Amino acid sequence: MKLFIKIILVFIVLNPIISEACTTAVVSGKYTKSGRPMIWKNRDTWAVKNSVAYFKGDKFDYMGLINSADTARRNVWIGMNSAGFAIMNSASYNLNHESKEELSGLEGRLMKTALSVCGTLEDFENLLNSMQKPSGLEANFGVIDAFGGAAYYEFGHNGFVKIDVNDPAIAPFGYVIRANYSNTGEIGIGSGYIRYNTSSDLFYQSASSEGLSAQFIEQDVAESLKHSLIKEDLKLKYGNLPENTSQYAHFRDFIPRSGSASSVIIEGVKKDENPEFATMWSNIGFPLASVVVPVWLKGGSTIPEIVSYKTALKDSPICNAALVLKKEKIMNIRWGKSDKYYINVNALYNSDKSGIVQKLRPYDNHIYELTNELIDKWRQKGRVDKKEISEFYKWLDRFVAKAYKDEFNIEM
Repeated sequence: MKLFIKIILVFIVLNPIISEACTTAVVSGKYTKSGRPMIWKNRDTWAVKNSVAYFKGDKFDYMGLINSADTARRNVWIGMNSAGFAIMNSASYNLNHESKEELSGLEGRLMKTALSVCGTLEDFENLLNSMQKPSGLEANFGVIDAFGGAAYYEFGHNGFVKIDVNDPAIAPFGYVIRANYSNTGEIGIGSGYIRYNTSSDLFYQSASSEGLSAQFIEQDVAESLKHSLIKEDLKLKYGNLPENTSQYAHFRDFIPRSGSASSVIIEGVKKDENPEFATMWSNIGFPLASVVVPVWLKGGSTIPEIVSYKTALKDSPICNAALVLKKEKIMNIRWGKSDKYYINVNALYNSDKSGIVQKLRPYDNHIYELTNELIDKWRQKGRVDKKEISEFYKWLDRFVAKAYKDEFNIEM
């Protein structure tokens, strides 16, 4: 732990602070379709090239989302370990707003450390308490473990406040959402209030009827074109035009954003269930142009090729493919900085059903269907079959590569 603190101090001096914005949620297993807790992170960042990596930790093996440019793999931005512990974060901008202390930007380093040594929420709390103050951090950390724990930790310079998602007084509908502010900070400061409201509306509609699932969150929340403030749905408004009818819309404060680099859900396990069943549902790259790729720790260093870092691309193949579609079809205005603020809805949805989301959705659905069948089979056996993981990964690589080749003529 002392070594970790020393690394933190050195890193503060040598590295600039780069802000990120994300939309996240922690869901109690009491309110999901499967009865298992989940964490979700829609990652908005300058580092739009992302990959999945596997690590041998000090106490636990773990895997998670990394920046492809982080070849030394110093940071993890959402991940899970062999104890069934999982963690992610969203930056917060209202916990330390009056402080003159420097921020370190080391959330990714802290999460990597936590995955290596923490097996429970209590372990994570001990880790946070052991850090010197001021911490140099300002974030909402979402955590679940294999014992039913589900919580946010709003962590600033002087310590943390725990938000227990299993407490009905705090989370009456079984989930807590965080964007880029903390409820224990000064409300009105920070960002993401509109994204929070949009996510909250969508979560409530599903939670109150059929329960929340990874597939719902990925497809109907992370890829939603609804805007809670102006009461507009770009899909409904422009999605009925013929193909090749460019229709641009101003694109700000939606859940997916110009800097959305991935959307990842980790579905944990029930209490007393084998932690091997925990699943990382990885939608890598611009979410509106990607498909889900599930991964499990039992596979070890064997990870699907499509989400693994490739030196020739300096990225993972699926992230690269999604970014090509984003640049060439979706956010393709090249004058000034307009590519950040305008989206071609017709490239995503149209009356001819040839939009990017429309083409990819059947592939996405098929992956969810086969993956859930495989997990159910393992649960009946009481263990995960490593050989079956390897075979499934090979199928995923072929299936996804063929999808992008057939639909968009993009080679992986």
